[in-house]
Amino acid sequence: MTASASIRQTLRDNPTFRGLCGGGVVYFVGNAMQVMATAWLMIELTGSAILTALVQTAVFLPMFLLSLPAGVLADVTDRARLLKIALLTQTVAVALLTALLLADLAGPAALLFFTFVSGCCTALLSPAWNTTVADSVPRDELPQAITVVSIAYNGARALGPTLAGVVFAYIGSDWVFGIAVATTLVMWQSIRRFPPKAHPPSRLPAERLWGGTLAALRFARHSQLILAQLLRTMAYGAAGSALWALLPVIGQRQLGTGAAGFGALIGCLGIGAVGAGLVVGRARTRLGLELLVNVGCVVFAAAMAIAAWSRWHALVYVALVAGGAAWMSVMSTFNTATQTSAPPWVRSRAAALHALSALGAFAFGSAFWGVVSSAFGLQAALTIATVAMLAGMLLARPFPLRMGQEPDVTPAPPWGDLFIADEPDPQAGPVAVEIAYRIRVEDAAAFLDALSALRAPRRRDGATFWRIYRDLGDPARYCERFIVTSWADYLHQRSRATQADQELEARVRAFVREGEAVTMQHYIAER
Repeated sequence: MTASASIRQTLRDNPTFRGLCGGGVVYFVGNAMQVMATAWLMIELTGSAILTALVQTAVFLPMFLLSLPAGVLADVTDRARLLKIALLTQTVAVALLTALLLADLAGPAALLFFTFVSGCCTALLSPAWNTTVADSVPRDELPQAITVVSIAYNGARALGPTLAGVVFAYIGSDWVFGIAVATTLVMWQSIRRFPPKAHPPSRLPAERLWGGTLAALRFARHSQLILAQLLRTMAYGAAGSALWALLPVIGQRQLGTGAAGFGALIGCLGIGAVGAGLVVGRARTRLGLELLVNVGCVVFAAAMAIAAWSRWHALVYVALVAGGAAWMSVMSTFNTATQTSAPPWVRSRAAALHALSALGAFAFGSAFWGVVSSAFGLQAALTIATVAMLAGMLLARPFPLRMGQEPDVTPAPPWGDLFIADEPDPQAGPVAVEIAYRIRVEDAAAFLDALSALRAPRRRDGATFWRIYRDLGDPARYCERFIVTSWADYLHQRSRATQADQELEARVRAFVREGEAVTMQHYIAER
């Protein structure tokens, strides 16, 4: 797919995108300020590396728990309502924490609890917000739009902690959380002004939460593009979480900094990320996906090693700037590859799966590296993480990356009519589908190769079972059979076929004998 001419053009030509990004930047800054202040309060109150690392877990664990259900809700319900409810709930939670801090009643448990609640709200709104942003630009500008969002997010991570460090040091931690409340309301206003597009009308029965969740997992399992990107994201996030989670410990014990110094450390990572965002599109074009990701892994591993062993402030700051650039380049590449490979029916769920892979690994990784640091020391934990980051590069061979193309995501009308006597109840099932082909016998091997390629899209879009059968009474006749959980799921499966899927089906049908027709039979289980 082609990208737009520049980030500037994408921002100039899409006012809705500008408005949504503006609200998002303010919201991200507030979130980053809140997380920084919580982490530094925790290290001041307890001096515990484990509890400090658990702050990151409280922020990102909700992504692991709620991202996929949130993606289903974003794909099947009113996105505007979902966004507003999550934002207002977060506003109330952070306001309560602010009140407890003002009353000097907030201890470690309260900090972790309200951070977790805030993280839950962010997890619920993220897939809907990401899809809303993606829908506000033409498809050929999507890579640039994702880069802009990544720059906004990482710029907030640079600015937010720096602001929080100054406010924390000179005014007090209470003000940091009060500012976070205000930034959440700004995001709410941007959604009210630029609401998400409504879902297109459909005669199909709406997906339910559990069924939609299973559909997303099945899609990821049987889509080679999505599966490769998610596994690579998970490995990178798990190893890289060590630096993010242990940064307060690095600041206090390794470098001897205060709250403002800790904010500067996070700010260095964010500054590097913003700088990389301005050039990552061109770098991706010149280097290709794999080389860019490999360079990013090496640079981030080097940043972790320097942070582990160096007490020279200037060297650590430079290493963190480079590490932030590497983090942004790799993560935005994974995110862009995932979102460009997902068709419309599962786009929010694909964004949720990316968040699930990245931040779920981040949450568990943060807790793991905190335990390793407490047991074996800071240097040992970051050194092990460095080795793990480099080892993750070996995944490139079994799980290569590539961007989705237009035929991979463009819906196509299904082949032929259903030819059924009576329409079953939508929840009736399971449904067995049999498609019969009579081919030229001499083409059997090539035909089976072509037909086997249909297994992945059938399973990806809804089939729980798929198999090829040869007719013992007619060597030229083969049947493709698959099972779908219900009639509603089968109708959804038919609607999910893409142009690329139809190209595969056309290859299969090219083997059918002249004058013969492909026949389709439907069977429903009797109770």
